[in-house]
Amino acid sequence: MPGYFSSRRLGGRTATTVKWSTFPLTAVVILVALYSTPLLAQSTASLDIAATYNATRGGSDPNANFWMQGGSIELQAHLYRGVGVVAEVAGAHVANINSSGVNLDMVTVTFGPRFNWSLPAHGRYEFFGQVLAGEANGFHSVFPTPNMATDSSNSLALKLGGGLNIALSRRIALRAIEANWLRTQFPNATTNVQNNLSLGAGVVLRLP
Repeated sequence: MPGYFSSRRLGGRTATTVKWSTFPLTAVVILVALYSTPLLAQSTASLDIAATYNATRGGSDPNANFWMQGGSIELQAHLYRGVGVVAEVAGAHVANINSSGVNLDMVTVTFGPRFNWSLPAHGRYEFFGQVLAGEANGFHSVFPTPNMATDSSNSLALKLGGGLNIALSRRIALRAIEANWLRTQFPNATTNVQNNLSLGAGVVLRLP
């Protein structure tokens, strides 16, 4: 099956081992360090925690695309005049991709800048754009390589997109929409590149 994975089965499959680099811990340490600097100790500094439901359209072949369901948790430190830094962990799952019998679980950990701006006459509506990079891990699936097929794989993850938050109160906002292009590079016996569309919505908790 073109797309993420080959429809070949793994012979004698062993337990999946998910291998992560030190990137997730590094991203969180950097975020906390930035938030703790004297600049961010000023009254304008704040921290956002968001939880979203995500639907992601995956695959690299237009004739073999599929939808994954999942969610994400993100932490944003506001730095200065609408500029922030975000760390995000997102997960997605799909079973029996296009009736092939192949499943997929995917977790991404990304980190990068976010730019926030509000409409002058409507302060409740805050738009944002972001450029994030990090690591993707796919597992419980089939990833064909020239010599063999494995049931897990790591990849660079690039995420570009934005969204809209609508303030409901001083501390709570609705993530009305978030849309991101997500690029991964898992082995798939074709281009080894996946251009995904991720759509999400959720809630945002704003801390002082």
